[in-house]
Amino acid sequence: MDKQTIASPAATPAIGPYSPALAVGDFVFVSGQIALDHEGKIAAIIPPDQTRRALENMRTQLAETGLGMDAVVKTTIFLTNMDDFAAVNEVYAEFFAPPYPARSTVEVSRLPKDVKVEIEAIAIRG
Repeated sequence: MDKQTIASPAATPAIGPYSPALAVGDFVFVSGQIALDHEGKIAAIIPPDQTRRALENMRTQLAETGLGMDAVVKTTIFLTNMDDFAAVNEVYAEFFAPPYPARSTVEVSRLPKDVKVEIEAIAIRG
């Protein structure tokens, strides 16, 4: 199967050996997005602001493939503290409309660059 790396020049650069997004057939897999700016520096401190920045980065990666947030069918949110769930959920709702993507939220001990929120997604073309 043909795989195409998606790396928008307008988006946050990868901070490791991975594709920021990968198109495979009708699917686009967006790697975990965190609150980094275009230079790879942390752009937000508190969880709601980190969520907003992560989702803006996701939207930029998807736009490179001609897709919008409405193409997202599944997300996974990683939080370092489940007490931040309500605040993160409130911001998340600003980026998606019904029918909402399927979603999992998981508490983890640590995330890259010591951020508090990371969000990955699967989108579908068509």
